[in-house]
Amino acid sequence: MEGPVPGQDTMPTDTEPSNTIKLLHLVFLSTSWGMQIWVTFVAGFVMGSHLPRHTYGFIQRELFPYYFHIGSACAFLNLTLFAMYHPSELLSDEQTTQIIVFFVCVAASVLNTQWFGQVTSDIVADMHLVERSHGLGQEVGLFTSKSCWQLHASNSSYRQLSRQLTLYRALSSLCNLCCIACNGLSLYYLAAHLSAL
Repeated sequence: MEGPVPGQDTMPTDTEPSNTIKLLHLVFLSTSWGMQIWVTFVAGFVMGSHLPRHTYGFIQRELFPYYFHIGSACAFLNLTLFAMYHPSELLSDEQTTQIIVFFVCVAASVLNTQWFGQVTSDIVADMHLVERSHGLGQEVGLFTSKSCWQLHASNSSYRQLSRQLTLYRALSSLCNLCCIACNGLSLYYLAAHLSAL
């Protein structure tokens, strides 16, 4: 019967993941990062520039829950896969940093999924109700119309909603940018460890 020899330390070994696990890790990471880049830097600006504000807001309210949930799932799966194949006893400083980056990405994604994203969508829906009651919301473009600024100046509840929206949109954007940075760092880590293309 084979086993550890008495007196020898039995340290866990860093096992090499299968190609399937490597592929899954790469798929989750690239899916999340690609989706984040597209939604943040392309789709948002294009739709915001060409659709009526309320239509754009409605699309965001419908799509963002999927966006946030997919991002959270990918972040969690990336952390899990990486941690499974890098025992804490054997982590190098670089691998420890990578675990921390994955953890920060999970935390920021979950904050956006469970709180900031949902609150932002709810505030936008409330603002749209007020705007619609004043005949506003069909303007095209990213910038608020003069009529909306007048409503902001004359309606205290709308002004309060606007302040809340600014706060939660900023927090949501900060979490989103944090996830983009984390996934970019993770992609850099993977690229630095490729032995060939």
